[in-house]
Amino acid sequence: MRGHCHCGAVHWESQAEAAWSCYCHCADCRRNCAAPVTAFFGLPREAVAWSGAEPSVYKSSEDVERLFCSTCGTQMAYRNAKDTANIHLYSATLESPSDMPPRFHVFHSEHVTWLDLKDSLPRYAKSSGG
Repeated sequence: MRGHCHCGAVHWESQAEAAWSCYCHCADCRRNCAAPVTAFFGLPREAVAWSGAEPSVYKSSEDVERLFCSTCGTQMAYRNAKDTANIHLYSATLESPSDMPPRFHVFHSEHVTWLDLKDSLPRYAKSSGG
């Protein structure tokens, strides 16, 4: 599994299987990505190899770091100090994003009302613990 930013400066690769994949509707992710919803999947932190330019890090809160390309601004990943096992990678960075469909929704209680995704996936008001 491989991914990269918009300009191609930052790349990642992993041989691991994703533990989960989801849509996130939280206000922080929406603002960080300037999108009504984001999609993530979780891989073991040590199973992700970065190449090319190192991703830059934005500490968006006490426990959260957001990794991005400092050249083009593409959001690459999310790390939470409370989840030391996983790194949460943005599905849109995948070379083949269709290969990693979300399996559930988190923070659905914060979803924007004008976007109605018509799927039958489970919806959690908060985080499922992903």
